[in-house]
Amino acid sequence: MRAIGNFLWFILGGFFMGLGWWIVSLLAFVTIVGAPWGRACFVIGKFAFFPFGHEAIDRKALTGQGDIGTSPFGTVGNIIWFLLAGIWLAIGHVISAVALFLTIIGIPFGLQHLKLAGLALAPIGKTIVPKETAWAAQRHNAQRGVSTGRKVA
Repeated sequence: MRAIGNFLWFILGGFFMGLGWWIVSLLAFVTIVGAPWGRACFVIGKFAFFPFGHEAIDRKALTGQGDIGTSPFGTVGNIIWFLLAGIWLAIGHVISAVALFLTIIGIPFGLQHLKLAGLALAPIGKTIVPKETAWAAQRHNAQRGVSTGRKVA
């Protein structure tokens, strides 16, 4: 089912948005300073081409450890990203979602565009993993939160 969903996604607009992510990636790499954003754009672009079966998850939630992307530096990076490129990619995903919502069969694809729009606004500190891995990490964190009696990221 994932293969069919990814195929339909790719031909019904996923190709263009994935290409958009890769173009932004190339622009970021050209600036040299934007290399960290460029790498993230490339990975998310690959995800935008074939999103079904994968999920974007916070790296701290996945590994249980913080890193530079999940620290305050990551927040600053996300603000810079939002101002320079994130808003434009998000707008592209929202426009695609609205167009797909006009058709009944396009609703699942529109929902996926909205998820990608949210990711476009603040991608630093996120990673793309198979859905099963994301669910296992969320389950593990929930169990750890219950055993310690507090909220865990």
